[in-house]
Amino acid sequence: MDREGHSEDTKFFIGKEVEHSPAYGQRTLFVVGYQPAEEILARALNNNCPHIYLGANQSFNPPTDEDWIGWDKLLTQLLKEDIWVTLDFDVSLMEQVLECGMTEYDTFIPMISVKMPYMGQLGYNAVLKLDDKDFKATNPGVWCHSVHELQDRKVFTDWTKYTKDEIID
Repeated sequence: MDREGHSEDTKFFIGKEVEHSPAYGQRTLFVVGYQPAEEILARALNNNCPHIYLGANQSFNPPTDEDWIGWDKLLTQLLKEDIWVTLDFDVSLMEQVLECGMTEYDTFIPMISVKMPYMGQLGYNAVLKLDDKDFKATNPGVWCHSVHELQDRKVFTDWTKYTKDEIID
């Protein structure tokens, strides 16, 4: 991800959580890519961060089953420390995330990323349909939301809010 102030070598940075999640406003350790659990936890505790955000800069994309096992162990280890942990992942990975069992922890925040470029060009009548993988497969039905109504100012985060972080590695 090309992000102002961040190099390709950036692994950790600290800032206030600006996305409207249960950790909104918390001092947060942001982690880019897969890093060792011990190092993540030490950096979070040493920097007074009650919240860890994994997958920062769209860096969560485990390509193999072996990678999934490593991420699962990492998340479980962090969540057992009773610290808030967000995992930012693409909606296409939702079933795999659910299979790992992280959602059983009260301090886990699944940040499901749905890429919708050019949203403003869809027009007033655009609808986002939260569907199932098949008819009556896992959900009791579908939910349809006006894209226009989803763009409420109360839950909007301007790109400028993402520029106040302190890179620590």
